[in-house]
Amino acid sequence: MDARDREIFRISVPAFAALVSEPLMLAADTAIIGHLGTDPLAGLALASTVLQTFVGLCVFLAYGTTASVGRHIGAGDLRGAMTTGMSGVWLAVIIGALAAVVAGAGASLLIGAFGADDAVTDQGVTYLVWAAPGIPAMLVVLAATGVLRGMQDLKTPLYTVVVANIVNVLLNLALVYGLDMGIRGAAIGTTVAQLGSGVFLAYVVVRAVRAQHAPVRPQRSGIHEAARAGVALVVRTLTLRAALLIATAVAATMGSAALAAHQIAVTIVTILAFALDAIAIAGQTLTGRSLGAGDIAGTRSTTRRMIGWGVVSGIVAAVLLLASAPWLPDLFTSDEDVRHLLIGALVVIALTQPISGVVFVLDGVLIGAGDGAYLAWAGVVTLVAYAPLAVAVWLLGGGLVWLWIAYAAFMVARMVTLVLRERTDRWMVVGA
Repeated sequence: MDARDREIFRISVPAFAALVSEPLMLAADTAIIGHLGTDPLAGLALASTVLQTFVGLCVFLAYGTTASVGRHIGAGDLRGAMTTGMSGVWLAVIIGALAAVVAGAGASLLIGAFGADDAVTDQGVTYLVWAAPGIPAMLVVLAATGVLRGMQDLKTPLYTVVVANIVNVLLNLALVYGLDMGIRGAAIGTTVAQLGSGVFLAYVVVRAVRAQHAPVRPQRSGIHEAARAGVALVVRTLTLRAALLIATAVAATMGSAALAAHQIAVTIVTILAFALDAIAIAGQTLTGRSLGAGDIAGTRSTTRRMIGWGVVSGIVAAVLLLASAPWLPDLFTSDEDVRHLLIGALVVIALTQPISGVVFVLDGVLIGAGDGAYLAWAGVVTLVAYAPLAVAVWLLGGGLVWLWIAYAAFMVARMVTLVLRERTDRWMVVGA
């Protein structure tokens, strides 16, 4: 292992632990609610899809901030790095407050749009209403984590997420089972854990900003610039979320058992995606820093190394998922129909992981390079290719396995667009 590999792993190992911990909040809710029955689990599938869409669209708060802070640091501008980072945190507060109002007040309309039966819809609305207050904290966590990653501080986000997950599990168990609050208790427990982590990470960032004598109060120009820079990444993320929304909508037409199995599959895919994204985080951080310092040759060399590690990580993930597929459904449900449907989907998901490893690495590298415009256009192209496949599954009654095969084709299309871009030099723009 040479110096480049050591640098990659110095960032990606703590990032891996933090990233895997993040979706465990949803996994804990899924496991706890899954044992309440199929309707609550299916309701969680709808509510979590809405929440993940809100949060997923704002992932630019983490990714864009990581890249911009890293570029400024690479160029030797520490005060500029902290000013940019603080603007990202304020933008998270503003967007989070608006999203919380929309999710809470519009819960019935948002959940009802999926067309599930009344029992499932009621469960989904309950969860979304009580989870909505946690959205601002979730976005602040994204922005603050982006600042700290740009500073190459991976340990603070890791420790924060681990503590938040422990608190989340304890609260959920106490509220769902101890106080018999059902799906409402799970939402409240998760919201409290998110609020705690958001406040703490915001405090850490503010302390770092003050240390560089950068402004803490909101700067209109900085917030506007952060928002403008994030537009392309929002479009890119919107295409990814649209693909999952389409898949969930199709799964909802297959009945409660298929929708519940789909929710568990999405949870597992999310955990795997966060795990594989660890090297992508290294890609964002190292690419931003090296291009900020004007090191094109180093950027190219490090990128190629990370692609190799992405393939290896994907193969490991595939093997582990295939080995655990026979018993993994038991952690989430006791419904035999749900378990049967889930195993077939897990096999397809496992076979897709090596492709996903390449996709996530190159996605991170191009985000770190600030190549958001290309990522946005590539996302539109791949979504246009995927949507007819998902609709065909619905029209032909293909079932859940074929729905996930269509999603695998979506990942192949993403890989093609990213590899073609990486082989050019147009994304290598140097400077802060």
